[in-house]
Amino acid sequence: MTLRPEDALAGIPSGLRSELINEFNKITSNYVEQRWEPSQLGGGKFCEVVYSVLKGLQDGKYPAKASKPKNFPDACKKLEGNTSVPHSARILIPRVLVGLFDIRNNRSVGHVGGDVDPNHLDATFVLNAARWVLGELIRLFHNISTTDAQAVVEALTVKIVPVVWTTPGGRQRVLLPELSMRQRMFLLLYAAHPSAVSEPDLVSSLEHSNASVFRRDVVRPAHKAALIDYDPTTKMVHLSPTGVRLVEKTLPLSI
Repeated sequence: MTLRPEDALAGIPSGLRSELINEFNKITSNYVEQRWEPSQLGGGKFCEVVYSVLKGLQDGKYPAKASKPKNFPDACKKLEGNTSVPHSARILIPRVLVGLFDIRNNRSVGHVGGDVDPNHLDATFVLNAARWVLGELIRLFHNISTTDAQAVVEALTVKIVPVVWTTPGGRQRVLLPELSMRQRMFLLLYAAHPSAVSEPDLVSSLEHSNASVFRRDVVRPAHKAALIDYDPTTKMVHLSPTGVRLVEKTLPLSI
């Protein structure tokens, strides 16, 4: 029998349950669409719903809808004092929520003046932390195994297929053959970043018919534009910071 999300979270009142699933779905959808800032903002709203669920569990009375406490870190810290609820509900989940919420407040998300631009790495943390939290809630409220909880979370999650696939033999391929040779090279370099990739490996992965032509038409122009660094002695290729920015702003990272 397939366990539905509604059944897995049956211990949570319907209003909060709907908010929880909706905010989680927003995070995953924005991530797939590479909308990093909305994905991270969704992480903050997701935290507020989860906090309201945990507070209701401890109080024995759930609010009709989620709300944000005045001081989120302090409110989560106070949840640790109630030993009548499971360890995960008072220690593990609240501590993860503090980190998630901090991404929203202090990484150029949610207000002007942050020192770090919203990016793929932050959004990936938000997505995976939210998935873990949701899995814990499902496990707690339905009393099922972690494996079964994860299966329900997977059913909720928009499937994310990385655009760069590593074959069982260790070879990497870009799963969007319609992209140009230059674009596919950038994606391979981005997948390896900050490590370098050898020119022969790039030629092999991209199935280019002529290494010299590839070097002339793809590698050297990108090096001249400072999007990569190419060492003609070692034939190693690094993606530069401007190359990273180009990939994150203009190329798909999942399909």
